[in-house]
Amino acid sequence: MNIHNQEKSKLVNSVFDKVYKNYDLMNDIMSFGVHRLWKKKLISWMNPQRGSKIIDVASGTGDLAKIISKKNNNQNTICSVEPNKSMFEAGKNKLKHLKNIKWHLSSAEKLPFKDEYFDFYTISYGIRNVTNINQCLKEAYRVLKPGGRFLCLEFSKVENEIINLLYQNYSKLIPFFGKIVVGNSDPYEYLITSIDKFYDQYELSELMKKNKFSNVQFRNLSSGISAIHSGWKI
Repeated sequence: MNIHNQEKSKLVNSVFDKVYKNYDLMNDIMSFGVHRLWKKKLISWMNPQRGSKIIDVASGTGDLAKIISKKNNNQNTICSVEPNKSMFEAGKNKLKHLKNIKWHLSSAEKLPFKDEYFDFYTISYGIRNVTNINQCLKEAYRVLKPGGRFLCLEFSKVENEIINLLYQNYSKLIPFFGKIVVGNSDPYEYLITSIDKFYDQYELSELMKKNKFSNVQFRNLSSGISAIHSGWKI
């Protein structure tokens, strides 16, 4: 890991140490609850069957893992992977009643699982925070079975100029909300910066292809405020 990656890792860890207690509340405030609908759209496209083995990376407090589990009456084996210890403990405690969800404290770049183990890999609002996105994608490909599927939900680039103008102006208010709810605006300054600097829909698709994924597609949500990317291990 180079110096830049070390610095990013420390920064991201610091951000989540500050926000984990109010993470779910802030997500609801920032998106007016729409992030929950976006996650349901990912799962609808994913369409996991009972018995599927699923890895949810950068699982946070386990929102996506919980929805996936509920879809099939808790009949899936789900491994929730979270690199930040505070978020990990919060998520593990929140979902302790779901015995089919196992928690692992680990980075996306070095997963503690054998090759070709999972049917699905999901990552929701986490891929822009990894220190090495190519290594993250390589690990995703490694742990998926042949025929396995990678799905990523992430903030993206708004393609409608009018909506983009409104969205950019609204984004400037998010650190203010963070100051009120969390008591610190810095993590949300980072959030806005990380979204601005992240790849657009087409660039992320190309990265997935370069890392061996096939049949790569994306679907815009809310005109591209977020996007779901899908790729297969063939």
